[in-house]
Amino acid sequence: FDHVILTQTCREAHELDYGKHLCESIVTHELLSEIVGDKLTHIGTTTREETPFMGRMTDWIRDGRLAAAVGGQLDPATDRVMICGSMAMLQDHKAICEEMGFIEGSNSEPGQFVIEKAFVD
Repeated sequence: FDHVILTQTCREAHELDYGKHLCESIVTHELLSEIVGDKLTHIGTTTREETPFMGRMTDWIRDGRLAAAVGGQLDPATDRVMICGSMAMLQDHKAICEEMGFIEGSNSEPGQFVIEKAFVD
């Protein structure tokens, strides 16, 4: 991939620390930093605590804030999406992906987006 964008939405800003730390540790890693360079971006939003990046990622995608933050709209011809989260969030993001023309994939039949279901209750 030319660029990987990790988006994360939590209630409070401190809940975004894991994603921030993960990205920081990869881009500063002795070996991985040469491969990753500036290709990895973390965009974290909050839903309850007042921060500069407020709102659910579904809203960010629909109203263009994500596109503005990353420099372009998601495009099924060039982009791939992996969705992880609660069942409701998975359904919302799946609907958005399908509205944008993305096709759900699987191990046997790759598409433009996949849903991680291992951690769903």
